[in-house]
Amino acid sequence: MSYRRSGLRGNLKTGILHFGLGAFHRAHQAPFTEDAIDASGGDWGIEAVAMRSPELVDALAGQDNRYTLIEQHPDGQQAREISVIRAAHVLPRSPWAVIGRMADPAIQVVTITVTEKGYGVRPGTGELDESHPAIANDLSATGHPEGLLGVLCAGLQARQAAGLAGLSVLSCDNLPSNGQTLRNALLQFSQRKNGDVTRWIADSCTFPDSMVDRITPAATKKTMALAGELSGHADIAAVETEPFLQWVIEDRFAGPRPDWAATGVQIVPDVAPYELMKLRMLNGAHSMIAYLGTCAGLTSVRDVMAIPELMRLVRVHMHAAAETLPEVPGLEPGAYADALVTRFENPAIDHRCLQIAMDGSQKMPQRLFFAAAERLQREVGVETFAFATACWLHHVERSGADALNDPMAADLLRAIAGADARASVVAVGSLPGIAETRLFEHPDWIEGVASALTMVRDHGALATARRSLTGASR
Repeated sequence: MSYRRSGLRGNLKTGILHFGLGAFHRAHQAPFTEDAIDASGGDWGIEAVAMRSPELVDALAGQDNRYTLIEQHPDGQQAREISVIRAAHVLPRSPWAVIGRMADPAIQVVTITVTEKGYGVRPGTGELDESHPAIANDLSATGHPEGLLGVLCAGLQARQAAGLAGLSVLSCDNLPSNGQTLRNALLQFSQRKNGDVTRWIADSCTFPDSMVDRITPAATKKTMALAGELSGHADIAAVETEPFLQWVIEDRFAGPRPDWAATGVQIVPDVAPYELMKLRMLNGAHSMIAYLGTCAGLTSVRDVMAIPELMRLVRVHMHAAAETLPEVPGLEPGAYADALVTRFENPAIDHRCLQIAMDGSQKMPQRLFFAAAERLQREVGVETFAFATACWLHHVERSGADALNDPMAADLLRAIAGADARASVVAVGSLPGIAETRLFEHPDWIEGVASALTMVRDHGALATARRSLTGASR
């Protein structure tokens, strides 16, 4: 097993402010940026912001902000030390310090990985959700902001007041047109909160769309123990991931940026085709696997893929999702599906179904519902989409109030309550963010999901998967 120490210089300064100090950032944007500095230089160290919990920030501080990244190859591990994160903040602990960093001329780029629910937008439309707790608080509060949009608005207002140029604000979360969605939501927020800065944000800042991809399971005690063995010291910030990684960014920047292109990042005029293929084929299949797994008692993605019938169902679903994609030169959905199956089957990656299953209300529209609606409009089958949705609903009702990890948990549980599957499907389809997809207005969809939900309830997820595979193969 190899272990590579970081070669970044000790006096590296920061040029990037990142929101969302989770495992994905530490496995994706951070190593990409460290490699860009290695390749082309520049003061592009990262200051990271944990949105809630102080544990990771305190852990990094005790390790000189260094951590181990472990790539889990099918035939063994490769590990490296990452040191590009030069400082870290806890937002609730020091909100004004974070806001002040955005008014530093050294900061040129803001990157974001706060998950879909962190934006305060409705998943079906991308519009600002003023009922979102952080949005409601930050629009009404006179004190410090608590959510992403509130902090961005205050930070950009401080940057405008300092007479500085605008920032490149780069969302790296799985939202459709994530840069444009962030821009629209932030402008709506700032117009309601402080209209004076809205025009400056619109004119001076850019919000490139981006697509990111790297399967990154939650770290375990085994991860930390392996990192400690390799590095020679305790490492509770270690992260493990797959070998594959991809980052596609729209060429729309307000100022300088790291030389990410030197590390394989694709800087392109239009991210949409890459994003749509990933959302519908990778993320959509992941959601189906996750809910099938939780309902069938299968722990990890690799466990689902180890059952030949279920692996075949995943392929059938990917093929159906690919049929909703536009033809784009250079993008090959068939080859992409083959690569995804290989990645999902990787025996060294313990990607838990429950991790992927979180926040389903925020993920299902862009991953499954919009593609299903397109297929219904073309009068072609949606069996695998209906099956995945039924498994999601069964996961909701099985989890209950104490275990369901979703910002709309209470609404979902109220909607799904009761024995009548059709009524449950209709009620879920009327919820904000889901109703806007218009999918649940289609009688064939309602009946298909209700039938699959009844089957899952009565006979289990595996039997229903076999029936869905038969129906989708006709």
